[in-house]
Amino acid sequence: MKKIFIIISIFISAYSQAAIQLLDRIAVIVDDGLIMESQVNKGIEEILERYREQNIPISDESIVRDQVIESLIIEELQLQLGNRAGVRISDTELNDTVTRIAKNNQMDLEEFISFIDSGNGSYEELRETVRKQMIVQRVQRGRVANEIDITEKEFDTYLKNDDSLVSLEPELLVRQILVKTISDANIAIEQINNGKNFEVLAREISIAGDKDNAGLMEWRKAFNMPKLFSDAIKNMPVGYISSPLKSGAGYHILKLEQKRGDFVQYEDQWLSRHILLMPSAIRNTEKTKIELNEIRNKIINGEKFENLAKEFSEDPGSAKAGGDLGWLGKGVLAPEFENMMIGTDLGIISDIFETQFGFHFLEVLDKRNHDKTRELIEDEAYQRLYARKYEEELENTLRGIRADAFVEIKKLD
Repeated sequence: MKKIFIIISIFISAYSQAAIQLLDRIAVIVDDGLIMESQVNKGIEEILERYREQNIPISDESIVRDQVIESLIIEELQLQLGNRAGVRISDTELNDTVTRIAKNNQMDLEEFISFIDSGNGSYEELRETVRKQMIVQRVQRGRVANEIDITEKEFDTYLKNDDSLVSLEPELLVRQILVKTISDANIAIEQINNGKNFEVLAREISIAGDKDNAGLMEWRKAFNMPKLFSDAIKNMPVGYISSPLKSGAGYHILKLEQKRGDFVQYEDQWLSRHILLMPSAIRNTEKTKIELNEIRNKIINGEKFENLAKEFSEDPGSAKAGGDLGWLGKGVLAPEFENMMIGTDLGIISDIFETQFGFHFLEVLDKRNHDKTRELIEDEAYQRLYARKYEEELENTLRGIRADAFVEIKKLD
């Protein structure tokens, strides 16, 4: 009797599995992969749920079904490409990504898992979805990124002509002095160059209506100013004073007082140069420091820094430029180098110091508080143009992948 019970149990179990399997069917064959009916239904339900939440009327559910199927086909094709290319997402990468998602939702990982599991989905389903998205992103970057080429001319044209970039521009606070003749304007420029305060001079000699306010105009973006003014001042740093600008009213001298906006940023920067020697199997640490100190003494005794840098420095990036590193702010160089650079007075040859690259000494040639506004705006503009071209190229790439694929959409009751 016990054996019969076991046999019946096995039979019932097998029958149950068969019944479960019949609950799902193949909806689409995509090359050597399959899309199941449950995937399609889940995608449809998610879209319909979003429509209901946003009170969007649904005129034809068949259109939603077609959209979901096409989306799943494109995803499956990209996952197959990723699999053939050997794209793998490690558990560490996946965990880091999920943790970031949780953080973006202002939760720690445990709270996030509980939140997901308490809803209609599960944490494991979420992980699988994220894993697929990461594979798809890598496939897209690999196939699309190398196809995008933005020329300097194309970027310049985009900067000049795309109206969407206007929102990035800062507001400017400008003062002016207006005089009748070019002779008066030149005298005013000479006085300013000799240290005369711009505000005082505006009150004394300007014939503009804002003279009592020391020539101060309202905050405005450059495109809202007269073209004569905007062309002269829009990309200039704070403190810039224009040359005389002729208009129907006379000659204007402008001073850019301040900027404000999301991309207005200033950075302390140093112009420095250095000489680097690296210990090796042939030259140990002690000999390296002795040799570098000899070079340093030659500079102190009058030999040219740039000549010795070209001859002896082992930094391939700066040696040919006489050791010149250009203008750099904080967070770019090794911490030991940065600390020495910041703590060294202008024109002084520093002591020898060590970084992960070897032994150095440096000279700070100049220091400035640099206005990065224009650079940041151009960086944002480049990212926008790149994103636009990326989307265009991605659409073309996905259309090509879809056209080349074998796809059979099953007719299901």
